[in-house]
Amino acid sequence: MEMSYVLVSGATGLVGSHVVDNLLGRGIRVRAVARSKHKADYFLAARPQYASQLDFFFIDDLNTPGVFRHAVEGIDGIIHVASPLNYNVESYEKDLILPAIQGVRSVLEAAMESDVKRVVLTSSFGAVLDMTREESLPWVYSSKDWNPITFEEAISSTATPQDAYRGSKTMAEKAAWKFVEEKKPKFDLVTLCPSMVFGPLATAPTSIQDLNESNRILWRVASSGPSAPLPPCRFNFWIDVRDVAEIHVQSLLNKSCGGKRYVPVAPEPFTYQMASEIMSEAFPSLQAKISSGVQEVKNHIQADREPFEKDFPTVKFRTFKETVIDFVNQVSAFS
Repeated sequence: MEMSYVLVSGATGLVGSHVVDNLLGRGIRVRAVARSKHKADYFLAARPQYASQLDFFFIDDLNTPGVFRHAVEGIDGIIHVASPLNYNVESYEKDLILPAIQGVRSVLEAAMESDVKRVVLTSSFGAVLDMTREESLPWVYSSKDWNPITFEEAISSTATPQDAYRGSKTMAEKAAWKFVEEKKPKFDLVTLCPSMVFGPLATAPTSIQDLNESNRILWRVASSGPSAPLPPCRFNFWIDVRDVAEIHVQSLLNKSCGGKRYVPVAPEPFTYQMASEIMSEAFPSLQAKISSGVQEVKNHIQADREPFEKDFPTVKFRTFKETVIDFVNQVSAFS
């Protein structure tokens, strides 16, 4: 599909910034959604060569009705990455779940009144994962699987922040598919459900606070010390942020992706033990700070990669070793 001008929400975040760079590198003009002029200025300062291809639209609150109405003017396609991911919130309902749902609805409603041809939505493996499934039982996750969590369960006082986040992604994605089914817009929808996203930031971080949640876990492995236990590893699915950005862009441009849901995961498994061993080998000077331990690869739990491989045959996945080394090279100065 021909795309000359693309709107990217969450453009200054981990995934969004790599998506923007990928699009710009292809010569595609980008309107980046940012929360503040400060973030936009910092983002642009790191990419001065793209000043003529990149402009910004400021949105502070995804809950604001009609917030994307003017953002889509002149736009061919949308990659909607933005979604609240902050585990330290006062209310799961008000701070995580409702903004995620409202943000998706606002994007789709705005797209209805525009010339947008496709919307690519960043969902999450959390919208696929069933935490009630017995962990010892074999299972192959696919795009047909949905997290069975309910709204009431996600906002419950007994829910963990991770439960609430997975609930927010599940309900937002379901709202998107329901919107398309009921409204039958001119544009089509693609949703992506990546697992743990690791890798270097597209814009160099100024502190550890700039890291996303999954990279912060890798940082804990690199900095907590050998006596600290490894973070728990519930499953072994992951993907490099640069690869998931490429998949977002191909999902936008590849006509055959329209109307589909994908679970993009790297072909090799990961554990935090693997991360620890890679760090120890590649960064001898950090050995006194690296956590260690033993973790198993749960080979009885897999993801069905066949539909993905069929529609994205040119994606060359980075190895976990490459991802870890590139990330630690970027943040080791903070240790």
